Amino acid sequence: MTAPDRPSLADATRGRILFGGDYNPEQWPEETWHEDVRLMRDAGVNSVTLGVFSWSRLEPEPGAREFGWLDTLMDLMHANGIGVVLATPTSAPPPWLGRLYPDTLPRDENGDVEWWGGRQHFSHSSATYRRHAAAITEDLAARYGGHPALTMWHINNEYCTADHGDEAAVAFRRWLRERYGTLDALNTAWGTDFWSQRYDSWEAVLPARRAHYLKNPTQVLDFRRFTSDMLLECYLAERDIVARHTPHIPVTTNFMPLFFGQDAWRWAEEEDVVSVDLYPDPRDPLGAQHGALVQDLTRSQARGPWMLMEQAAGPVNWRGVNHPKPRGLNRLWSLQAVARGADAVCYFQWRQSRQGAEKFHSGMVSHAGERGRTFQEVKQLGAELARISPEVTGSHIIADVAILHDWHAWWAGAQDGRPSTHVDHPAVLHAWHRALWESRLTTDFAHPGHDLGGYRLVVVPQLYALTDAAIDNLLAYVRGGGTLVAGFLTGVADEDDRVRPGGMDPRLRELFGIRTLHEWWPLEAGEHVETDGFRGTLWSEELEAEPDAVESRYKGGELDALPAVLRRDRAWYVSTLPEPEALRALLAGIAADAGARPVLEGLPPEVEAVRRGELLFLLHHGREPVTVRLPGTHHDLLTGTSRTDEITLGRYGVMVLRS
Repeated sequence: MTAPDRPSLADATRGRILFGGDYNPEQWPEETWHEDVRLMRDAGVNSVTLGVFSWSRLEPEPGAREFGWLDTLMDLMHANGIGVVLATPTSAPPPWLGRLYPDTLPRDENGDVEWWGGRQHFSHSSATYRRHAAAITEDLAARYGGHPALTMWHINNEYCTADHGDEAAVAFRRWLRERYGTLDALNTAWGTDFWSQRYDSWEAVLPARRAHYLKNPTQVLDFRRFTSDMLLECYLAERDIVARHTPHIPVTTNFMPLFFGQDAWRWAEEEDVVSVDLYPDPRDPLGAQHGALVQDLTRSQARGPWMLMEQAAGPVNWRGVNHPKPRGLNRLWSLQAVARGADAVCYFQWRQSRQGAEKFHSGMVSHAGERGRTFQEVKQLGAELARISPEVTGSHIIADVAILHDWHAWWAGAQDGRPSTHVDHPAVLHAWHRALWESRLTTDFAHPGHDLGGYRLVVVPQLYALTDAAIDNLLAYVRGGGTLVAGFLTGVADEDDRVRPGGMDPRLRELFGIRTLHEWWPLEAGEHVETDGFRGTLWSEELEAEPDAVESRYKGGELDALPAVLRRDRAWYVSTLPEPEALRALLAGIAADAGARPVLEGLPPEVEAVRRGELLFLLHHGREPVTVRLPGTHHDLLTGTSRTDEITLGRYGVMVLRS
């Protein structure tokens, strides 16, 4: 099917915000299922995901099929008006598969087997694994494709498995042949004349296994690309099976937020519904900003409404100390996701497990049961989502600002042997997004190759490796009247991780007014540099610039009087990481000059404002009441009341306003 013919999230929502979560009834006796349905109806649940980790129940021994329990569940959900997101169970193969077919088990970089007993224990390159995964998927699709409860397919779960084994090595060589064609081209791309690594046969090429010292960076980069592509092949194989049976039913698989192992731009193109799992730390003072970043990125991958597949109603179980969510925070963060484009708000999981590795991970129904605070807050949220659904679902968000992000640039920059291990790509990305978020500027994310013409401002926190086409795209954006701001370590290397002449692409140096990049001067943890306008952290650079391009200079130390921030017309370059307040002021000023405006001016520091369609969401991330000046009369969809000129938001308060 072509993209316009493919189903979408709207085919599953049908005008409602989907509300529910992963349901694992096989962990409970059948009498509990009816109690679950009663509670689901009480909470306004209209969607559950079934079967995510059910392979050993569905196929208890090779070739056997036990669908009776799932038949009962599908019928029970439909009878109670609850739609089913039906998962293929292929992320957790049954023990018999690994025992009978050891080739299905992945190997780590040391060659050690990753055994069954957990999950994600499959080799993405194993023909045996793929054959068995296809067989169970085929039978699921044939049996349930016509069931009236089915609203969406969910393939596998949180694809994240790498494999360094022999079958993966064969697949890696095949992938490299398709990419490079010849060994000479591979040797050139990998720079194998360094350390006598030149290959004379394809059979000598291996995955990025353990080495005595530093690995070849481009080999590692290609292995990361290969891993993402092999996992995508697994997804596509199962997607195509269910799509053949049910071309009208949308298909998804859930991303982990800003996950290192998948090129999510490419993956999103193959999904009917883009979904993500999101677990900010409730004790993190920037948890809401982390949520906003992931939501903006997911919405941008979806190019519209998206699905929050998993979040926690309370504590998780995988941090060192796992704190519950304070009263009201689950509601606040759920409505933040809706504000930033989610048309589905779901959880892992429905009922908190009593056994297994995640029995201390919360559920919508916690160990405290229906009288517990968690379930009571879930009930409130379900009612509120139903109330606002008619005016929210399907609506879009318009952003004047784009943040550029690319997984290949991240992979290349994360190599061993780099100038500073303190430079962490996600941390830099978060710092720049935070500056814009705290300035109340709504942001999209974009790939450096995307059409950027609709944005007033494009920011590049860090893109270490850029293709020639991506650089040409940035230059064209500026020539077309756009404003560009780039951070340090941008445009250093090409797509093969070959350092560009001069340490930064010459076209970018000319764009920013840089004559010579003499040296990178990374900073130690806790170290800083002074400039004539702010304090910088993490990084600095010894630059020689065109005199008319210097906006700010370093003060003191080795770089005294040298350029820190450069500007040439509408192109800016920032050679350090300003402290948060300084970066916020810098980007807010540039945005204002470019014509990008905050959603609302003069908001209290802990209040976030987002416009989605015709609605204004106000979200208060603090515990003490605050007042927001908002001229005119506005109707709050959550309470059904109206406010004129002034709005008071209590602890973790939210309003969804129509003028």
